[in-house]
Amino acid sequence: MTALPTTGGLATIRRPNEIMSDKTKYTCTNCGQVHDEWPALAFDSPTSYNVLPENMKEQIGELTSDFCIIRHPEQTDRFIRGTLTIKVNDHCEDLEYGLWVSLSETSFQDYTANFGNPKHEAKYFGWLSNDIPEYEVPEDSIPTTVFTRKEGLRPEIVPHESFDHQLVHDYYQGITKAEAEKRILTMLKIVNEKERETVPSKPWWKLW
Repeated sequence: MTALPTTGGLATIRRPNEIMSDKTKYTCTNCGQVHDEWPALAFDSPTSYNVLPENMKEQIGELTSDFCIIRHPEQTDRFIRGTLTIKVNDHCEDLEYGLWVSLSETSFQDYTANFGNPKHEAKYFGWLSNDIPEYEVPEDSIPTTVFTRKEGLRPEIVPHESFDHQLVHDYYQGITKAEAEKRILTMLKIVNEKERETVPSKPWWKLW
């Protein structure tokens, strides 16, 4: 059984009401103006884990803030969390997603073995493993290359440019500021609806 590394301290969670009422300010190095800092739109778990019944999550699933393993009788699925950044063409800040990708056993073992190693540099093939509200992710997923990064940063996810999908087009061509803000508001709405549910449930994603 693969032991997952501990993953404390790599992400800061900011609740929606904090984002709405006390936005972080930053000075843009390009235009010199002060802007409200956008939150990253991050998923708590890969979709494959999220759709499991609660008892099956306990029986065959293992989840931390950066790693996930699902041990099905016929196969074992392995996931890591990274970031995917979509360029915003008419704004000084880009839109960042916190997404999960599935890796092969060899790639997953290499990543976990070197997790926390500041000198480790690698790239892996991975399949995108989240259903993003703005996109219909195909059943066979979207192929990506995952690049590890130094200084405790999560890996960078880069979709394959040759794959014909709207997310891939947006990644390489960019989106508008209006579209980015619309996506943030959509995510905030979903978070607020989750928090009002009477039956506790683990959200698919949150802002960090």
